Amino acid sequence: MDNLFILLLLPVFGALVLAFVQQAKAARQFALLVSLVSLAFTIPFLVNFVPDASMQFEQRFAWIPSLGIHFHVGIDGISLPLVLLTNGLVPLIILAAFSYDYKGGFYALVLFMQAGLLLVFTALDAFAFYVGWEVALIPIYFICALWGGENRIRVNLKFFIYTFLGSLLMLAAIIYLHLQVPTDDYALSSFYQLALDSSTQRWIFWAFFLAFAIKMPIFPFHTWQPDTYTEAPTAGTMLLAGIMLKMGVYGVIRWLIPVAPLGVAAYGQLALVLCIIGVVYASIIAFKQRDAKRLVAYSSIAHVGLIGAGVFAWNVQGVQGAIIQMVNHGISVVGLFFVLDIVARRLGTRDLAAMGGIAKPAPILAIVFLVIVMGAVGLPLTNGFVGEFLLLLGVYEYGVWYAVFGGLTLILGAVYMLSMYQKVMFGDVNEQTAAFPDIRGSEWLVLAVIVLLIIGIGVYPGPLLNISEAAVAELVDKVGLIGKN
Repeated sequence: MDNLFILLLLPVFGALVLAFVQQAKAARQFALLVSLVSLAFTIPFLVNFVPDASMQFEQRFAWIPSLGIHFHVGIDGISLPLVLLTNGLVPLIILAAFSYDYKGGFYALVLFMQAGLLLVFTALDAFAFYVGWEVALIPIYFICALWGGENRIRVNLKFFIYTFLGSLLMLAAIIYLHLQVPTDDYALSSFYQLALDSSTQRWIFWAFFLAFAIKMPIFPFHTWQPDTYTEAPTAGTMLLAGIMLKMGVYGVIRWLIPVAPLGVAAYGQLALVLCIIGVVYASIIAFKQRDAKRLVAYSSIAHVGLIGAGVFAWNVQGVQGAIIQMVNHGISVVGLFFVLDIVARRLGTRDLAAMGGIAKPAPILAIVFLVIVMGAVGLPLTNGFVGEFLLLLGVYEYGVWYAVFGGLTLILGAVYMLSMYQKVMFGDVNEQTAAFPDIRGSEWLVLAVIVLLIIGIGVYPGPLLNISEAAVAELVDKVGLIGKN
């Protein structure tokens, strides 16, 4: 049944039930069931999707008619990969949390956040998009604040202030655009048809860009990210890195560039430069990290910098590379954080200096971790290769030197990720690592799925590329060439 309303309401229903479940085992089992049902309801959208440029499965009803607000949703080749990513990763994230005694409230927040993410990726009305944007923020704040590390309150306050201020700027732009629409609505199509002058589009650009840049995050709006990723519980970090940062990239593709192309023509090169700076800066900082989780947090900034550069290059290769790499990064980073969580729970530390020699007592974990690391650094025949190749091709088309510096993420990433792998899996065995147990139960299932996705997409990326190709080509052609050096 390809009913988008049902897809959006399923996690909301599950969250409402779980809010009253106090028994940890029952809560995690019910949460997993709801997430799997949501995944099952996603399959008809994939099966019935026609890989063209049209918006499909559209549904709409008058939400607040007096204000021109409609609950209008739909799916095209740009949004479908992110809907699949969201509903595919949430069951894995819930399953990865089985090692903790979380009660219903925790899983209720996860599912409520899932609903917000789905609304962001399917909304065709700016007001509905903004509601989804804020709905996704609130649960992750409480997840990090209630179950995070020692410094969670200070860190999450910074995270909330950053994202909330960015959201307010975006809301101001949305209200202004609504007031310019002759039909007095918030429809995405109406915003696309506006013919705003260059000066107006320039401030609209900054209002949207700051909101999206903070969420991604792009240098220098990234300072909340390493602390938040490190202090958040592992499931929260997976949600943030695996899915939530994609909201910002998606917002740039769907809302910023098509609505304010003249603003992007004026400032898009600056945005691309900031993305490239983030690639180099985060990679260098990652070298210095002793905390394994913090290292992966900085690697995420570097990877999303390249994704952002591909988007602002605004050609078919760059944008399509960004879409497939959002999916690939989500899969790989969830796998990385889960492996590091397994290691940290067994050893009681995330300090790389205290690890070593795990490969001998835990050979399956060592093999799985290696596959995930290879996917993260973009080794050929893994999922990361195709996306990074398209991204660099798109950035190269924009400018050779941008591609040269953007390509450093492959070289530097391989160095610090393989160095991390060596420190965790090899080296001298100590008392703790000598008795390190291999993966078992739900750990084995989560990692097996992630490894299959990394290899499957790497070997045969065609179906995923085919989903987005037509929609990307039409949108790039519609907006036009916004700048090229």
